[in-house]
Amino acid sequence: MTFQDIFKSSFLENISSVSLLDMTVALALAFGIGLFIFLTYQKTYQGVMYSSSFGVTLIALTMITTLVILAVTSNIVLSLGMVGALSIVRFRTAIKEPLDIAFLFWSIAVGIVLAAGLIPLAVIGSVVIGLVLLIFVNRKSHIEPYILVLQCENQESEQQATAFLQTQTRTCAVKSKTVQKGAIELDLDVRLKSADTDFINALSALPGVRSAVLVRYNGDYMG
Repeated sequence: MTFQDIFKSSFLENISSVSLLDMTVALALAFGIGLFIFLTYQKTYQGVMYSSSFGVTLIALTMITTLVILAVTSNIVLSLGMVGALSIVRFRTAIKEPLDIAFLFWSIAVGIVLAAGLIPLAVIGSVVIGLVLLIFVNRKSHIEPYILVLQCENQESEQQATAFLQTQTRTCAVKSKTVQKGAIELDLDVRLKSADTDFINALSALPGVRSAVLVRYNGDYMG
């Protein structure tokens, strides 16, 4: 067996398995749709700390998936080896926002569809998904969950404050109550009638009310 026979039976035969035009078009489209996914992620992000690296990861993930699927579709033997190689990969970064999972899966799905040659499906599907996310995620509603931390001096001021809240909010439910000598602290789950929060100023001015803190949360906390 000569040196030429060794290379002939290995990777040299796979050089022309995927044309340069196919690679260029697929990766260019993957970058373009990945950029669209990134911009959609920026517009719809509603977490506490925005991570720009995650947005760049969405673009890279779309292109990497396209690259991998192009290689897999060009060689059956390579596809079996790729499955075995990828099975040992472990991702230990925790996904804090549930919507981030949808963006990750969206990037991977686009990469697979583009590499399979289903370009209209990838483009039209991405546009539809992006519009759905922009419409529903950015839709604002005043019926959002809020946590109200209320501190009162005694039971009389507590009853007066809760009666006032019943008239100013859509719903008001006690989540927890802490009683100490000369102090009562309430954690209440409230839903507002409107986006106006001026009633907190009037609440804090009631006799016996030491403080009133209103905090919005996303409703995912257990309790």
